Amino acid sequence: MPPPPTLPPLLPLSRLKAADFESAAVLKAVARASRKLAELKGLAAAIPNQGILINTLGLQEAKDSSAIENIVTTHDELFRASTYPDLFTSPAAKEVRHYVQALRVGFERVQRTGLITANHMVEIQAELEQNNAGFRKLPGTALKTSTGKTVYVPPQDPAEIVALMRDLERFINDDSGFDADPLIKMALVHHQFESIHPFYDGNGRTGRIVNVLYLVNKGLLDIPVLYLSRHIVRNKPSYYHLLQAVREQGDAPEVWQAWVLYMLQAVEVTAQQTITTVAAIKDALLDTKHRIRAAHRFYSQDLINNLFMHPYTKIEFVERDLKVSRLTATKYLDALTAGGFVRKMKVGRSNYYSNLALNAILTRTDLVEEGA
Repeated sequence: MPPPPTLPPLLPLSRLKAADFESAAVLKAVARASRKLAELKGLAAAIPNQGILINTLGLQEAKDSSAIENIVTTHDELFRASTYPDLFTSPAAKEVRHYVQALRVGFERVQRTGLITANHMVEIQAELEQNNAGFRKLPGTALKTSTGKTVYVPPQDPAEIVALMRDLERFINDDSGFDADPLIKMALVHHQFESIHPFYDGNGRTGRIVNVLYLVNKGLLDIPVLYLSRHIVRNKPSYYHLLQAVREQGDAPEVWQAWVLYMLQAVEVTAQQTITTVAAIKDALLDTKHRIRAAHRFYSQDLINNLFMHPYTKIEFVERDLKVSRLTATKYLDALTAGGFVRKMKVGRSNYYSNLALNAILTRTDLVEEGA
């Protein structure tokens, strides 16, 4: 029996040419996905405080991306943990919180350097796993079927892993050797990263963060608000089947094309889902703004930002963001509770306040179905 396939020392990507992806099917899929991304980019820019989308949609992505790795938490647990990290410390909630921070670290690095480097990926993975293990120095986990048959073994030699990651870094940041549409390159980068499997843990989540950072880096988005994890969760069998097909038949351009088409569809569908969600957040934000301004003298844009920056807020957040006393912050939140804007809940001796409109949007499955 032949040994299971491994990634050769030279990148399979280096054997591909941009012309391999100029089929009518791929070009049409690129055009559809690009249009949806452009629409999402424009809509997101219409939200005055971009941090609102980064925070709220980042939480959603953290939850979905972690679910792929069987790290499962509920919206309620996640939102409470983001407000009271010391009180809600389930392992799943911690893992998801680390994902949010890893995304922020990666976004800051891309903004500051204009690059996505191997070292940046190490920093992202370190935030995810809360360790500094870096690239694997020991053999990686083999991929097996449900019957225990080994079908893929990632690169095992530490020096080979480093070399492959440096080659991948060049492929990401230098377009001169492979001048294809960024969406095509994103699909190839994702496959290559997952096949190298450079870390002991957190490879899948790191790779999915790199996806959106690459789109930001190439100017297709201004902020990281497109996340493919929910689509992958809903299409897991196809995702893993196509990953493996390229590993086994990487010399066949049509196999790579099938993988790229899957990823392009993921971008198109997810962009539409995100457009629907962002539009709903924008409408809820404006509605809340007008209603609070009409009913309460304490209206301010800082208050609106506070309410939509966190699915759950608390007195300390309002004190900090509005620069008011604790007594004043409490009065504001109690008035908003009476007005039906937030729901007040008890945590130990403290209270937290759920933004009813925002939570309804973030937990609505029909928004996802509408975008599918």
